[in-house]
Amino acid sequence: MSHHHDSAVQSHSHAPASFGRAFAIGVLLNLGFVLVEAYYGWQTGSLALLADAGHNLSDVAGLLLAWAAFGAANLKANSKHSYGWRKGSIIASFINAVILLVAMGALSWEALGRITTPTGVDGMTVIIVAAIGMVINTLTAWLFMRGSQNDLNIRGAFLHMAADALVSAGVVVAGILYLWKGWSWLDPVVSLLIALIIVISTWSLFRRSLHLLFDGVPDNIDLNSVESSLNTVSGVCSVHDLHIWAISTSENALTAHLVVTSDQDHNHILYQAGELLKHQFELHHFTLQLESLEYAKNCESELCASISSQSPSRQG
Repeated sequence: MSHHHDSAVQSHSHAPASFGRAFAIGVLLNLGFVLVEAYYGWQTGSLALLADAGHNLSDVAGLLLAWAAFGAANLKANSKHSYGWRKGSIIASFINAVILLVAMGALSWEALGRITTPTGVDGMTVIIVAAIGMVINTLTAWLFMRGSQNDLNIRGAFLHMAADALVSAGVVVAGILYLWKGWSWLDPVVSLLIALIIVISTWSLFRRSLHLLFDGVPDNIDLNSVESSLNTVSGVCSVHDLHIWAISTSENALTAHLVVTSDQDHNHILYQAGELLKHQFELHHFTLQLESLEYAKNCESELCASISSQSPSRQG
């Protein structure tokens, strides 16, 4: 059984902004600090420093993963991968979230054991090393702050670095209080509190990336609102087979069938609908299919979703 489609329109998005330098600087700074922090954590017997070093090491791996995904997103599409490798940024976001959650789980487990058997630490060395780490992590987080609101992959890198800065700040506070009060149990308790804060902040990244992996509608787009808006386009009678999903952490795609009356200017409808999607919903990669009232009655969604039209088309 074959179907004919009146017309279609496609629009393709622009490449994301470059963060290559930010990734390179972040990886080098944090890798160097991991070695310093691990050495002094071992020398002073500080669980907080050793845990932070382990967490920083996981962040280096996370940054490398996010960097690789960022580069893959810029690879050109081909006949085997029509969207290129953009989905890699979503996968990287999910893995980064898992790494953070696992790292905090390991930290919490070790901290609970240290609470029952507290040990003394060299408070001044802990303070100095952690303070250096706080500066490095804050600087690295700042490098990714610009893109953290619009790109989930960049947000994952930003959260990693911001979490590290928070951990380091907590270690500094714990070191100061240890020197002042001599509370040996404070080091693991601060570690537990920091782990809890990081888990809470990371849960959103985990949930959102998992949602996008299963082609869920991105959080910043209301599918019902998009459908209602398309229905307001002059000449459109109804909308069906509307699908919205993420093709990367910074790009979303849409397909929809618009039922129109036969006496309407189809090119004008396509232009109006395209402008609405780009400017009102920031959707720059979309395919719209126009159908007559008569054709729409016989169009089964499973079949229509797999059929494409040849003309006319417009790219933006």
